[in-house]
Amino acid sequence: MTKEILLQRLQHLSLTTEAKFGILTPQHMVEHLTLTLKMCAGRIPIPEIIPTEKQLAGKHALLFTDLPFPKGIKGPGLPDTLLDLRYPDIETAKEELIKSWDAYQLLFQENPTKQTPHPGFGLLNFDEWERFHAKHMDHHLSQFGC
Repeated sequence: MTKEILLQRLQHLSLTTEAKFGILTPQHMVEHLTLTLKMCAGRIPIPEIIPTEKQLAGKHALLFTDLPFPKGIKGPGLPDTLLDLRYPDIETAKEELIKSWDAYQLLFQENPTKQTPHPGFGLLNFDEWERFHAKHMDHHLSQFGC
């Protein structure tokens, strides 16, 4: 996923875009992606874990194969209900997503060997985060036909 592709796909998303699956609204989805970028850039601190063999197998399957991001999976630590919205409207949420994308990219440009924690896979490097974000963002944008 590049910033340009992300921007193109976000153009097709509005508050009235209907989800093909899942409970997220369009704005909840954008805010979820923003939180994920902030988390991987260390702006939302999460504890480091030592992944189990099962988690390592899931990491390998998701990041290093062509398997798509599974539908219906809930991220570690996320509630079963929708989080409160943080931004006043979807356009502001989209702007914050792009700001978070830029901050994530800058962090790893300035620190190319940096690793940051993923809540289910342990420490990930930039290449692993890029693979994760590509599949994760595609999964959620496709959720809304974008």
